[in-house]
Amino acid sequence: MKTSRGKYRFPWRSGNRFRLLVDGHRFFPAMENSIAAARRYVLLEMYLCESGAVVENLFRQLREAAARGVRVCVLLDAYGALGLRRSDRRRLIDAGVELAFYNPIRFFRWRSNLLRDHRKLLLVDGDVAFTGGAGLTDAFDRRTKPSAWWHEVMLEIRGPCLADWQVLFARLWNRWAKNALSPAPGGASSQGSGGRGRVTVQKGIKGRSEIMRSYVRQTRRARHRVWLATAYFVPSWKLRQVLRRSARNGRDVRLLLPGALSDHPAVWYMGRRYYHRLLKAGVRIFEYQPRFSHCKMLLCDEWLSLGSSNADAWNYRWNLEANQELQDAKLCAEAAALMEEDFADSVEIRLEDWMVRSWRVRLREWFWGKVQALLGWFSDRGRRPRNDDPF
Repeated sequence: MKTSRGKYRFPWRSGNRFRLLVDGHRFFPAMENSIAAARRYVLLEMYLCESGAVVENLFRQLREAAARGVRVCVLLDAYGALGLRRSDRRRLIDAGVELAFYNPIRFFRWRSNLLRDHRKLLLVDGDVAFTGGAGLTDAFDRRTKPSAWWHEVMLEIRGPCLADWQVLFARLWNRWAKNALSPAPGGASSQGSGGRGRVTVQKGIKGRSEIMRSYVRQTRRARHRVWLATAYFVPSWKLRQVLRRSARNGRDVRLLLPGALSDHPAVWYMGRRYYHRLLKAGVRIFEYQPRFSHCKMLLCDEWLSLGSSNADAWNYRWNLEANQELQDAKLCAEAAALMEEDFADSVEIRLEDWMVRSWRVRLREWFWGKVQALLGWFSDRGRRPRNDDPF
């Protein structure tokens, strides 16, 4: 398989088919059905994995697939899987599932423990893959969390891009698992007149993010709209600058961010300290109200990036991330329609209202801004590249 040279690991590939799956009641059944139909192999890579109804349903399909003779490889982040009970782990292993953990927590390695695998991927038989921002936790399941389930989007992928997702998984799997994937499983054939796609990655070392490079480049190139949805908004200086510039140049620049319903309220305050200058430049900011919005998408005209990466400086310092970029007019129209619905379910933050917010709110923003600066200083001290992921 040929990979691209230069600034990106993988090339653009034509002939892919993409499908948006909005919220857990749509994407979890689709993922479970794909595992139920597996005949050769299932590759699962996840950050957040906690025992509960979602894990029980999906793990049952994994165990049944292994019983049919399907090779099942599950790679979980060691920190993100702390909520996975030992009994659930044992049942997977006893069923013949191969289970590995990225970067197990070690005492006396406190800085290295911050390196985390934040990717989300399910890939079955080289035929279909799912990526996005969801984890295997009941927080995304409206049956178990009827009033507080998290809003999320996953992307179903078919076509040549699957080969690159498989290479990405195999490289990391071969670093942390006992039994290698060698050679990496083959990729899927072209889906005819489907859309173009490219897999972009973030290695977890500050300043080497293909995802952020694409965010900045596509925002600069956009002629009509730049719509960004992210669960955690602590953007880099470069991203803030290009968003402001695009808005001043007359582009429709909008941010879809969580409201007060967040699993990390401190991060919400950290991000809000950037609102003032963005609003002055003409950026429109919407805070989603019904539930916690965990979506991670950037839509620039008819280009879309969707995956695991937030617009969060912590991602660029420590996390392994992966996004699917695509150029597909139909899919981008569906993404735009989804975001329009979410804007309608949000409160728009206006500059005149922002200027008169209370001193208590301002104090919290100031305090958490100082904490963010301290964390940034701490995480940058003595940073050295690591080779946990060749990409």
